[in-house]
Amino acid sequence: MKQIVRQFYKNQSLLYKLFLYVASTVLIVYFFPKGGKFKYEFQKGKPWQYETLVAPFDFAIEKPEEELEEERTAVIDNARQYYDFDLDIYNRVKESLPASFERFFSGDEQPKGFKKKELKAFADKLLDQIYENGILPRNVVNEGSAIVTLIKDKQSNEIHFDRFLTPNEVRSFIRVRSRGTKFEPLADQYYNMFFDILQPNVTLNKKFTEQELQQRLLNISYTRGSIVRGERIIAKGEVVEGEKFNVLNSLKNEYESQLWSESNQNWIVFGYTILVALTLLMLLLFLRKYRASIYEDNNKVTFIFFNIIFMVFLTTLVVKYDIGLLVKYKVNYVYIVPLCILPLIIKAFFDARLGLFTHVLTLLLLGFIVPNSFEYIFLQIIAGIVTILTVSELYKRANLFISVGQITLIYIISYFAFYIIHEGNLSNIEWMTFGLFVINGLATLFAQPLIYIYEKIFGLVSDVSLLELSDTNSKLLKELSNKAPGTFHHSLQVANLAEAAANEIGANAMLVRVGALYHDIGKMNNPTYFTENQATSVNPHNELAPTESARIIIDHVIEGIKIAKRNNLPDRVIDFIRTHHGTTTVYYFYKQQEGMEEGVNIEDFRYPGPIPFSKETAILMMSDAVEAASKSLKEPTASVIDTFVEQIIDGQMGNKQFLNANITFKEIQQIKKVLKRKLNNIYHLRIEYPE
Repeated sequence: MKQIVRQFYKNQSLLYKLFLYVASTVLIVYFFPKGGKFKYEFQKGKPWQYETLVAPFDFAIEKPEEELEEERTAVIDNARQYYDFDLDIYNRVKESLPASFERFFSGDEQPKGFKKKELKAFADKLLDQIYENGILPRNVVNEGSAIVTLIKDKQSNEIHFDRFLTPNEVRSFIRVRSRGTKFEPLADQYYNMFFDILQPNVTLNKKFTEQELQQRLLNISYTRGSIVRGERIIAKGEVVEGEKFNVLNSLKNEYESQLWSESNQNWIVFGYTILVALTLLMLLLFLRKYRASIYEDNNKVTFIFFNIIFMVFLTTLVVKYDIGLLVKYKVNYVYIVPLCILPLIIKAFFDARLGLFTHVLTLLLLGFIVPNSFEYIFLQIIAGIVTILTVSELYKRANLFISVGQITLIYIISYFAFYIIHEGNLSNIEWMTFGLFVINGLATLFAQPLIYIYEKIFGLVSDVSLLELSDTNSKLLKELSNKAPGTFHHSLQVANLAEAAANEIGANAMLVRVGALYHDIGKMNNPTYFTENQATSVNPHNELAPTESARIIIDHVIEGIKIAKRNNLPDRVIDFIRTHHGTTTVYYFYKQQEGMEEGVNIEDFRYPGPIPFSKETAILMMSDAVEAASKSLKEPTASVIDTFVEQIIDGQMGNKQFLNANITFKEIQQIKKVLKRKLNNIYHLRIEYPE
């Protein structure tokens, strides 16, 4: 049992990666839309590149979405409307007519030459004519001769909409009905009588109208004609366009719907799992071979996998639950997903090559689920390359805005070119798609706050954080300048040297500078034991044994790591504290001890290491050693500095301090030249000419 537990702890890092790999594969396959994949890839306007295709089974030809949308619009425009006639309102108005009649046609108001009985009879006749089909509410617009159904006393009749009256039409209606009769002069008086009692009694029956509309929409046929098994669909070399394009789309949809059945669903999922697993395996192998430091860090591997899964999830969400406006505007909302955030963030935390590699692998996964996969992958790869090439120094706000503008422009140009290839003209181009690319660009700007969030969640560090750490007014550097001013000045000089060297060979200059500023913070605990902080000629080492002095000097690395962790410095910065002396020895005190006794163990005078494992940490080791030792030069001439720099760096190489750093001999030579030039500038030296 103990052996099993011991093996588990020994291989826990590998087991975690295995768990992460399996879990990521399962999640991505789960996110994939549940549907099979048509085995032929084709595009509108492109030649058919396969052998002549015949129908493998009978299937119906689906109408294109544009045609279906036209039919839906026609149905909605011509849908039958149902109106209810309210008899209760009509009866109430009829009951109130005698009282109103008495006010307008009795006593002094009764017109001369007319009998009251005949005046009342004409009023009753007018009321019946007004309410023959009913009165609409005031806010209803007259739709002319459109045919509607009027439900009156549980009976339905079809009438023209203009047979209804509106309150504004009552006066003219009364005038027309009384024209040619002896009541014509009394038309306005009759209108005044009706004005107080008439009420709208016809309202739209929304329930019946909606049912009628839905029924008619359901009756729309989504197919036209059919293809029988064995019938030729398209020959090799024919251009995919027009009816052939519709037939191929119909075959694709029918094929995928038949493919995704319960009988073979498990096999399809199994196939997806193999392909996704292979893709993620390529990422792990790349990390193991070319980014070993990242591969060994489970936190960083988890971060990369999380970003891939997040982008797959976001894209499949859009593909599955596409916005309803897709049908209306015929645009593909998958382009709204800011996929370029992925290489941008990976580059911000790691490097450009890993960012592009991760981006391409993610696109291979998304190719299974997006429509027009070739077009989508082409656009996204081009945009990803532009992201890698243009986004630099992310801590400068203007750089991100400029890069996002370039990315958006590339999207628009590439999509425009594809559209011309597919359609051959610009007559039906959907300009809203270009708006989606603009939204995509704006969403890409969210990378800045996202980087901050990732730093807090995963404990990583980006150039934005490095810029903040490089501020010499920060609390920790202020403390260093107060407690150990000589060390602080030394750190500034080393930072300048290291930054120049990093720029020369294309390393991360900001990271090197920050590492240099903090590499000696451990000297704050015993500042006077380091010569740069000794303001007087008194050297406390004179009172100590060489072994004790060596321990104090060596301990500044350990103390620096402790201080850095207490102040929450990122691990990438702490790495510089660990490695800036590598496994070199405190040679001065070793030689002192050797002169006092025989058989001195050199390991007691050796720094704990590790040795530098990146270009940046190697640059710091060289810059620190050169700057510190340059203080001992009594007459620093150009030739002396050249020899001095060569001796120090060659000595570090001889001690195998750069074996784990991915730095070349050529780059080391370039760093030497930079250090010589900078030291000559510091000491204001000129080239020595012969006399």
